[in-house]
Amino acid sequence: MGAASRTVINAAILTTAFWMPSTAFSAAALNVDARSYTCNQISQIIRQNKKVFVRSGFGGSSFRYPPAKCGLGYARTTTSFRDAAGKQCVLDYACTYDSGSFYNNP
Repeated sequence: MGAASRTVINAAILTTAFWMPSTAFSAAALNVDARSYTCNQISQIIRQNKKVFVRSGFGGSSFRYPPAKCGLGYARTTTSFRDAAGKQCVLDYACTYDSGSFYNNP
C-alpha cells in the first residue's frame, strides 16, 4: 500500500470520526429521550443500565451510575432537565465536560 493510499484511508477515518456523534464512541450507552419518560423512570433506567445518554432538547447528558467512573476529561456532577410531564428532574451522576481537566488542556 502506497503512502497516498494510506493518507486517503486516514483522512476517511478522521472525517468519519468527526461527523459521528460523541455518543457513538461511548460503547453500549443507552439513548433515552427525556420527554418520553418521568423522572423516576429515567432514574431507574440509569440505575439498571449503568451507562445512559439522556437526550433533552438539542443536546443531552451522559450518566454513569456508580461505581462506574466518568471518562477522562469529564467530571461527575448533577444536571437538570424536563421530563415527559414537564416536571423538572435533577439527577446525580452526570458526566460533564471538565474544562479544567489536565486531559482537556493542550
